[in-house]
Amino acid sequence: MGIANSVLDAVRTEMGRHPGTYPCKIGVRIGEMAAIDQDALRFCFEAMILETDLSSLELAIEVCPRRHRCQACAREFVVRDYDSRCPQCASLETVCISGDELELAYLEVEEYEPSAVGEKSS
Repeated sequence: MGIANSVLDAVRTEMGRHPGTYPCKIGVRIGEMAAIDQDALRFCFEAMILETDLSSLELAIEVCPRRHRCQACAREFVVRDYDSRCPQCASLETVCISGDELELAYLEVEEYEPSAVGEKSS
């Protein structure tokens, strides 16, 4: 619930910087090691926007795999089955470079357009 609330706070903050727009879609990146349940996040997010001015806001979640970089040969690779050996040189000297992130990736907005309702046509 706290993460969903933080996402919505960020949306509201960003919308304050861009008057005349409304949010359509928010994208978040979650690393597979971040220990965040996607379904729980989506449920909390949808519960929090229900019957609010953000009720049409869509949440997109991108899961980022655990990636390492080899200290010996500089190869970057996705870690599979907890095996962090370099697939190129078999070195065990690797460092984690992604997979634990939790970040806002993007916010899609649309501009309010003036309504033509009530105007006379030519």
